[in-house]
Amino acid sequence: MTRFFGRNPTLAALVTLGTINHVVLSGSRVTVTLQALREGASTATVGVILALYALLPMFCAVAAGRLSDRVGIRKPMLAASMGLIVGVSLPLIFSGLPILFVSACVIGLSFMVGQVSAQNATGELGPPSERAQNFSLLALGYSISGFLGPLVAGFTIDHGGFVTAFALLSALPLIPIVVLGRGMVNLPGPHPAHARGVSGGALELLRHPHLRSVFVINVLLAMAWDLHQIVIPVYGDQIGLSASAIGLILASFGAATFVVRLAMPWIVRRASEHQVLTLALLIGGGVYFMFPFSHSAPTLMTLSFCLGLGLGMSQPMVMSLLHTHAPPGRMGEAAGVRMTLVQAMSVTVPLTFGALGATVGLTPVFWSVGLFLAAGGAYSRRK
Repeated sequence: MTRFFGRNPTLAALVTLGTINHVVLSGSRVTVTLQALREGASTATVGVILALYALLPMFCAVAAGRLSDRVGIRKPMLAASMGLIVGVSLPLIFSGLPILFVSACVIGLSFMVGQVSAQNATGELGPPSERAQNFSLLALGYSISGFLGPLVAGFTIDHGGFVTAFALLSALPLIPIVVLGRGMVNLPGPHPAHARGVSGGALELLRHPHLRSVFVINVLLAMAWDLHQIVIPVYGDQIGLSASAIGLILASFGAATFVVRLAMPWIVRRASEHQVLTLALLIGGGVYFMFPFSHSAPTLMTLSFCLGLGLGMSQPMVMSLLHTHAPPGRMGEAAGVRMTLVQAMSVTVPLTFGALGATVGLTPVFWSVGLFLAAGGAYSRRK
């Protein structure tokens, strides 16, 4: 651990707590999706449920970012962990499709509050020269949880049922609650700039030319990321794969993001941010064009792994560019604007492509996203 985090135990604790909560999010996506399908939900209904993970974050992310700038990191992260327990516990108490809608809303909002706060804090831990590496380590933690969440959820469902899966996921946030509640981590406090009353609308950040370019590229990458998490369970169920196989496919994506983020210190020394983002977009476009030709778990695992390699290298670069170009004292707000745009895609992608998948099939969905990503790669290359 010292090799990666050096003498920064706060960063190590921040990554660990964020990883635990992300296991809950990624595991709940699989559990909620498969539970809905078992209750007879259509592809379009599953799309609506998964869109609700992003609905409240879309409207609240900027406010959450400003809150972390104003009051510090600890309280928002503590509230986020408590909210995750509530969201995952709801299907244990109530049954039926409607409660899955509510659960998705609560889980998505809670995780977003913690994620924006963690991203805000990461940029302040260490000098600017270490910023890209610190964000790579935070992303590395999310890669671990992106691997573990679907894997744990899939195998728990197959061997213990949905009740056991929801119960296990609801217990995990107790760890961050204890650590944060007892003040065991020295997290950044309120930003001095906000103590002086710094203000500015989110539209001002969107008009910033450098930030706007980063936001556009990040929206495309978020679309590719979210669609994979949404469509693979549906596509796997259509071709007769088990919950364990679907979990392994999603876990292979998470494993790839882990592998590529281990290599990020080497990558950032040899390529600029926009070169990395261009490569990520082009890899994503190629994989989505190939998805419809895959009809077995091993092939889908291979493609998901390739997609994870491409998309996994993108997030640290995006966050590094945001911290570089964000106005002083407004990094939390900039992260909130980014999160709003990402969550807007997380709402529209499930609804749009879920409806398309229910009417024209998934192949046009895969190919249209591949085309968007390829066009984004050309845009990023010009930048």
